Amino acid sequence: MKRCLDDEFPDAHCELDFTTPLELLVAVVLSAQTTDVRVNQVTPALFARYRTAADYAGADRAELEEYLRPTGFFRAKANSVLGLGAALVERYDGEVPGKLKDLVTLPGVGRKTANVVLGDAFGVPGITVDTHFGRLVRRWGWTEEEDPVKVEHAVGELIPRKEWTLLSHRTIFHGRRVCHARKPACGACPLAKMCPSYGTGPTGFEEAAKLVKGEERDHILELAARR
Repeated sequence: MKRCLDDEFPDAHCELDFTTPLELLVAVVLSAQTTDVRVNQVTPALFARYRTAADYAGADRAELEEYLRPTGFFRAKANSVLGLGAALVERYDGEVPGKLKDLVTLPGVGRKTANVVLGDAFGVPGITVDTHFGRLVRRWGWTEEEDPVKVEHAVGELIPRKEWTLLSHRTIFHGRRVCHARKPACGACPLAKMCPSYGTGPTGFEEAAKLVKGEERDHILELAARR
């Protein structure tokens, strides 16, 4: 199944736009309860206004909230970003730390956020257990665990460490484009023959193909037809 994912999404990547570890950290915090697309609409102006951890630490709350408003839950997110900036300045000289144990001490940062930052900003392998990842690995029978930390460790035992970051991206891509929560495109899925949950969604190719999303759609359908 992992090799099929590799074939399906060879160019899978973090779908949040960023150029520095700080930008990625802030973007992931803002992505809670909203889409990466919406975050990417907000961050160009945000990142132009606030370039350093000190900028966030010293931000005017009302102004910051206006930047964050389109992402939803903007007051809570402003709290996190203000606290994040202050903690980075106070504890890490304004730099984003490159270790899990340090990242998870920051306001608004859990293991999921930390693993995204480690994998994509620092090249340190990590498994990102978001809602898509957890849902798919349970559908695939890789684990029955519900707790994200237990899911992370269970999958980590199955897959070589060096593959963790790309596995996370490819699984999330598959969840967003093919294996939808309510109606997965089973009949047009390249993993169909190996999936213990095959039949959760429509199994006819034509009907299922209509459910496949994304710019990789033609490639996905070609792979599915071949298998």
